[in-house]
Amino acid sequence: MAIVRIGLDIAKLVFQVHGVDEHGKTKIRKTLSRGDLLEFFAKLPPCLVGIEACGGAHYWARELGRLGHDARLMASQFVIPYRKSGKNDANDAEAICEAVGRPNMRFVPVKSEEAQAILTMHRARDLLVSERIALSNQIGGLLGEFGIAVTRGMARLRRVMMEIQTGARTLPLLAKETICELYERMQQLEAKAQEYERKISAMAKQSEAAKRLMAIEGVGPITATAIVASVGDARLFRNGREFAAWLGLTPRQHSSGGKSRLGGISKRGDVRLRTLLIHRTRSVMRSAGGKSDRKSQWAVELQKRSCSNVAAVALAAKHARIMWAMLAKGTAYRTAA
Repeated sequence: MAIVRIGLDIAKLVFQVHGVDEHGKTKIRKTLSRGDLLEFFAKLPPCLVGIEACGGAHYWARELGRLGHDARLMASQFVIPYRKSGKNDANDAEAICEAVGRPNMRFVPVKSEEAQAILTMHRARDLLVSERIALSNQIGGLLGEFGIAVTRGMARLRRVMMEIQTGARTLPLLAKETICELYERMQQLEAKAQEYERKISAMAKQSEAAKRLMAIEGVGPITATAIVASVGDARLFRNGREFAAWLGLTPRQHSSGGKSRLGGISKRGDVRLRTLLIHRTRSVMRSAGGKSDRKSQWAVELQKRSCSNVAAVALAAKHARIMWAMLAKGTAYRTAA
């Protein structure tokens, strides 16, 4: 009997395959090397292939799609309940095979190569920014050992380093040389990060979807291109709330006996996208008090009833729903009067 569903547990070099027929009977339990994987699937008739969404999953989903298979990605937390016993490759592949056949399973959109290339630039910029912050903290700590206190902010650090380089502040020669070398490295990282930002801004101008998203208050090129590249086809989400839940911006539930208990946000999904949305709404909240539109007044009233953090997260969730509507329906942003 033909194989209709396969669970594929991927790794760097070793891959586990578990296939079943239309009655759910196991037909394949096999370990493959990286070089043999595509050759193996090329010999199979088209079938449903489940893969956990992890490193390399989007690449393999695209390759299997080119061979005619229906490759679908799932979050690992949705696969775990179907694993019957201890964790190993064979049990993981069987659990994936079982999970992908569930009618109500939620799947992760498969990213295109172009989308992954954009996100690669985003991650490279994030790495440079984090290294720059680490270096600035290190420089500030070293200067503190010589009685030079650097308050928060890059502008203050630059002024202090300018004084050290011009001799207005004195340091031992060896310490001065070392700290100046670290500062030079920090400047190089900052320049490279700014170069990536210019490229991202140029890409945003070429993307119709990103340009429409940038009409939303607080959404710039970095946030817009990250959302567009990560989401892909927004129509895969049934509504805006499901999209907000995918971003981890909806409350956790612990309800029972007809009583609804809501906690903090679930924090599921992409941490970076959620962080971008929340940080951008913090800047919007600062100027919301001087505006008269309904959304700004709603955010101000919510801030008065709760606190700034709750209001910022709620506004980020509202923006996420607006973004879904704009991407799924191809509409422009309309400000509520």
